[in-house]
Amino acid sequence: MPAPDRLYLDHAATTPMLPQAMAAMVDGMTRWANPSSPHADGRAARAVLEEARGRIAKALDWPGHILFTSGASEAISIALTRAKAERVATSSVEHDAVLRVTPSAFRLPVDSDGIVEDVASDALNAIQQANNETGVIQPLEGVPLLFADCAQTAGKFPLPDATMIAISAHKFGGPPGVGALLIRDLTLIHPSGGQEQGYRAGTENLPAILAMAAALEAPRDWLHTAIKLRAQLDEAIVASGGEVVAAQSPRIPTIASYRMPGVSARAQLIRFDMAGISVSAGSACSSGTLKGSHVLRAMGWEEKAAGEVIRVSFGPQTTTGDVDRFVTTWRNIAA
Repeated sequence: MPAPDRLYLDHAATTPMLPQAMAAMVDGMTRWANPSSPHADGRAARAVLEEARGRIAKALDWPGHILFTSGASEAISIALTRAKAERVATSSVEHDAVLRVTPSAFRLPVDSDGIVEDVASDALNAIQQANNETGVIQPLEGVPLLFADCAQTAGKFPLPDATMIAISAHKFGGPPGVGALLIRDLTLIHPSGGQEQGYRAGTENLPAILAMAAALEAPRDWLHTAIKLRAQLDEAIVASGGEVVAAQSPRIPTIASYRMPGVSARAQLIRFDMAGISVSAGSACSSGTLKGSHVLRAMGWEEKAAGEVIRVSFGPQTTTGDVDRFVTTWRNIAA
């Protein structure tokens, strides 16, 4: 958990484990047997594993198969490098984990609001349900062959009607290092041998999987509060001379990006950190290097303006007082 005097507003990078998930993981550590072992201990662990698989499917309302992975990045890699589709197309604002494994894929352009303009009818389309930098929600209805990165939405929003979906537990209150590839038909990807019906090698992380199931089953009432908090912050940023990225687009309430004109993202991160506030510049996976945002470039932002944008993301613990503290610090930095 963050230190008491610090304000954590980087939940899109990772969010603290929920108490229910912690308890489930501790319990899972007593179930030490390998689920692939044929003896009684292994069979008992396998039964618990399959029960967790069913609980996750129910929590996500997912009718297809669930392949456990080490997280969304591995699920993305399995789906997009082993897909039997002849052609892959990705949106130009996808997470680096998608772009990295699809270097030759066709990039679907987005408009200035971050919305994908058109999809490829003859390809597997890889499109996020909600962008990890801007929070923009894509209209995914009717995409014929869809791989959806739902790392930021699983456990918060209903899943899209997709062919394959990637999720990551540490984005919704589970532990890091575990996730899943949801797939309607296993024949859509090439098998690799090993565990998970021959589609992912490696002993399943049973304690983490149990924790992921518990996190998905936890109440999500706090999302109603997040809607109000994001609206409060949007209004305050505009009133303070800032700019809301993709303000006119539908956005997930837990993620927003803001531009502070005249102040670089690097300077902002340092100042916010000194004030005890944790935020990020774009995706956490790239903010360590503070490289320019490909998402904002794809939306038509000029380099200087894009370099003045930071991301704020909420979690279950975020309060109105936290937003007020952030806004006060924002105004101090801007001044």
